[in-house]
Order: sequence, then structure tokens, then C-alpha cells
Amino acid sequence: MPEIYFHVRWPDGVTQRCYSPSTVVEDYLMAGHEYELTDFVERSRTALGIAGERVKEKFGIYCTGAYDQLAQIERTAAAFAVVDGAKVTVESLVNANGSTR
Repeated sequence: MPEIYFHVRWPDGVTQRCYSPSTVVEDYLMAGHEYELTDFVERSRTALGIAGERVKEKFGIYCTGAYDQLAQIERTAAAFAVVDGAKVTVESLVNANGSTR
């Protein structure tokens, strides 16, 4: 499956490289766009859920990488839940070989 990484900048300026086992994330997140915190989490939840299901359909098991990534996103987002107007920026979408999408 074609995996993809999406680099995000959290409200405190910290950047994080996130993993998806499928390019479906491109249907939900766009490089250079800023998302309200809750919107970003929901988009990530949907995209990574679909990605995990695609792995399950192809290989017979759910992708723990997608599940773990979502859990990490949710934990990080929880820290900003009390910040009014918290936003997350998707800085880039990158192929596994490092090329920008």
C-alpha cells in the first residue's frame, strides 16, 4: 500500500510527522491549510480509520500504525482543547520516499 506522511504544526508551533498507511489522507487534509483543532482531529480520525480498513481489506488485519497515529494525534490535541481558537496547520504531505505530494 502506498504510505504517506503528513507534517503538522500544532498551536504551540511544534511540528510532528504523522503516518498513514494509505494516501486516502489526501482526501481529508491539504498541505498548506490550517484547520480548527476539532476539525483536524475529526478529519484525521476519518482518514486514518479508512486507511486502517484498507489495510485490513488487503492484508486481513487492521493497521496498528494508523491506530497508534490517531491515538497520538488525539493525545496531543487534548492538550490544546482549552486553547480558544486553536488551529493545526498541515505543512506538507510526503511520500514514503521523501518526495512531496
